[in-house]
Amino acid sequence: MALFAQPTPGEPRPGHMIVCGDDALAGRLAAELTTVYRERVTLVVPTMDSTGATNLTRASALLGRMQAVMNRTADAPGGSAAAPRMLEAPVITEAVLVEAGVREAAALALVHDDDAANIQAALAARRLNPRLRLVIRLYNRKLGQHLEELLDQAAALAAPGLDPDALDTSTTVLSDADTSAPALAATAVAGTSKVVQADGLLLRAVERTPPGRGEVADPGLCTLALLSSTTTDPAGAEGSDASGQDGPMLLPDMDAVAAATGRGTVVLETVAHTGPASAPGRLAGRGLPLASLFSRRLRWSLAGLVASVLGLAVASWLTTDYHPLHAAYLTLLDLFAIGDPATGEPTARQVLQLLSGLTGLLLLPVLLAAVLEGLGTFRTVSALRRPPRGLSGHVVLLGLGKIGTRVLARLRELDIPVVCVEEDPEARGLPLARRLRVPTVLGDVTQEGVLEAAKIHRAHALLALTSSDTTNLEAALYARSVKPDLRVALRLYDDEFATAVYRTLRAAHPQALTRSRSVSTLAAPAFAGAMMGRQILGAIPVERRVLLFAALNVAGHPQLEGRTVAESFRAGGWRVLALDTAAPDDRLPDLAANPAHEDSDRSAGLVWDVHPGYVLRPRDRVVLAATRQGLAELLGRPPRGGARGAGSGWTGRRD
Repeated sequence: MALFAQPTPGEPRPGHMIVCGDDALAGRLAAELTTVYRERVTLVVPTMDSTGATNLTRASALLGRMQAVMNRTADAPGGSAAAPRMLEAPVITEAVLVEAGVREAAALALVHDDDAANIQAALAARRLNPRLRLVIRLYNRKLGQHLEELLDQAAALAAPGLDPDALDTSTTVLSDADTSAPALAATAVAGTSKVVQADGLLLRAVERTPPGRGEVADPGLCTLALLSSTTTDPAGAEGSDASGQDGPMLLPDMDAVAAATGRGTVVLETVAHTGPASAPGRLAGRGLPLASLFSRRLRWSLAGLVASVLGLAVASWLTTDYHPLHAAYLTLLDLFAIGDPATGEPTARQVLQLLSGLTGLLLLPVLLAAVLEGLGTFRTVSALRRPPRGLSGHVVLLGLGKIGTRVLARLRELDIPVVCVEEDPEARGLPLARRLRVPTVLGDVTQEGVLEAAKIHRAHALLALTSSDTTNLEAALYARSVKPDLRVALRLYDDEFATAVYRTLRAAHPQALTRSRSVSTLAAPAFAGAMMGRQILGAIPVERRVLLFAALNVAGHPQLEGRTVAESFRAGGWRVLALDTAAPDDRLPDLAANPAHEDSDRSAGLVWDVHPGYVLRPRDRVVLAATRQGLAELLGRPPRGGARGAGSGWTGRRD
């Protein structure tokens, strides 16, 4: 282990935070804590690959990306933040954690792409510091729930005097796939009648296209953001720092909303308890068991043979003097070759016997195929459904890795037709696609004919979610050449590259909607909020900015305590959306398990559409929408660019 970079000399001081990771999420999270929350951060990055050879390429790239964020922050008004202290280590051991300062740290984030490595490091960290706040990245949901309980129990046993209330946030297990999937799925249906859920929790937001001339947009319960798209410019700006006042406005006040006629909006449309997520295997249509057991071609073959047998039985009845049941019986005997030869019988009877025998020969392989299919012998990749000929208005999803799998499940929960494209026959999401009977095309999306097989020319949207930026870009460019007005959302990491891509696609297809999405950018605010001990309910993208939904206790926040709901609103910062009326002792630690309440009295539940004159009391807990900078200010961190008054509004910088 060696010191990789140490901009702030000396040993880590108490209260600092540690981030351990090996990909883009680690860099984004470290930059988020440093630039937004003004925390002192130690970033631990890998230095050796599986062969033991030194490999600084990945760590250097991570440092470069994070430094770019730091530079943009330093150039902004309000200036610089100390760069994270960085360590390199092949694996996260107890010795590495001790050198990073885990015994004195306030929080530790383990965001490696390897679940096993994160679990092992979490167990070691809990032994070293029972009071440490742990944020762990895991893809396995059920394992994450059990791990939270185990680590919280370990903390309680190791530190008997630990405040039980602190256990609510002492261990948090998050998945970047679960955090970003709702936003990525929302991109495919924005502007339609489909409702978008914020991380599948309590509230629903919908992106609405600019209204036509003479039309007034429905404000919903409240307007969360004003988009850059307008009636005369549906594509809008790219939503980055360079957009300036032409970019999106987060949490605008009433005057800004009234003045922004003809602009696209993101509104809070309805609020409801979503309940437990449906099991993936139950998302498919509830067809007959026969349809789920046997392929369509086999069912047609069986139907044809049954029709042939019925036809032979009827012909036997008509050409002989036998009773219809006896004629059918003889036909079946001939079919299975167990009847007597029709020697000396009329010619018609002999011909029918030969035809019945031939049909019996055809029936044997069909029955064998039915048995093999029913037993699952042929349930391989070849059993994936092909896109139907008349399919249209669907979403083409490229990539069935961790992110693509979660997005596929979310789209099917919304009953949106999907066609998947995947190159790897062993991809993580193929079993889910097969179980949901989602049409899937196996092949390299950059090869000719693959997107055509996915019916891209009749699709509503393209979600390019592979792990390769160039593959996503190439697929988007080719899809646009086939259908110029196609809605496209690309998974891209580099911000400057994403801006260049947007501007090029907009110049070539000004009437089409193009959006770029970064999984790490969508997930990092939720991970950072968890490290600060706050319950982040969800994060939704507003073009290339992020809006957070969080649960917050009013006590200790002068911006909220003793103020009315209307007075607590900070344009461009935060907005109270709901009030938790449950007594503090009766509150659920997870608001996702607390159903929305319709009454406005002090009974247990969540009250939405709170009266603007309601005075927030210290005992209250609120659900609010906030920008990243706004949430940092609520947590006591000085806002970038200096303090802002209640009426300061939007600053034009990206959050």
